[in-house]
Amino acid sequence: MQHKAKKFTTRTKVLSSAALLAALGAGLAGAVSASADAPAAAPAAAPAALKAKATFSSDHLTVDAATAAARAALDAAEKEGQRVTVAVVDRNGNTVVTLRGDGAGPQSYESAIRKAYTAVSWNAPTSELAKRLQSAPNLKDIPGTLFLAGGAPVAKDNAPIAGIGVAGAPSGDLDEKFARAGADAISNGG
Repeated sequence: MQHKAKKFTTRTKVLSSAALLAALGAGLAGAVSASADAPAAAPAAAPAALKAKATFSSDHLTVDAATAAARAALDAAEKEGQRVTVAVVDRNGNTVVTLRGDGAGPQSYESAIRKAYTAVSWNAPTSELAKRLQSAPNLKDIPGTLFLAGGAPVAKDNAPIAGIGVAGAPSGDLDEKFARAGADAISNGG
């Protein structure tokens, strides 16, 4: 059986070509519109402008000063053969630096931070604050605080700017002695 080849008329060829071009054009247009950039987002609102009376500035201990204080406290403890951890927190109670001395107990890390936090929060040595518990025992319920000797505040113009906490010595008095050594080192230009 023989197959006869179909002959296409000129009209069929033109219509087929037009249909092919239309299909290609539609695909091209879709590709162009799909890759078009999304409309630009509306500009963000400008930050609110504050009046000068709506803000204030405060002093903060530098990282270098905090490190010097921690190092001085740790050195003082090591000279007396004590294994302690030292923490320095900023005015807001955020830990700036912590040094854990060789052989310091595992409890000393958190205790040092909490003593430093307590000292800066009340701008007073934690040994004095521990005495206040007799008349206000609920103070110990404030989160993050530890009312044991071993924390010393650092102040500028009587405003607290940092706290130094030491923990791990056999007594809070020793811890606080080392914390004061750290505070003294930076108050003397260290």
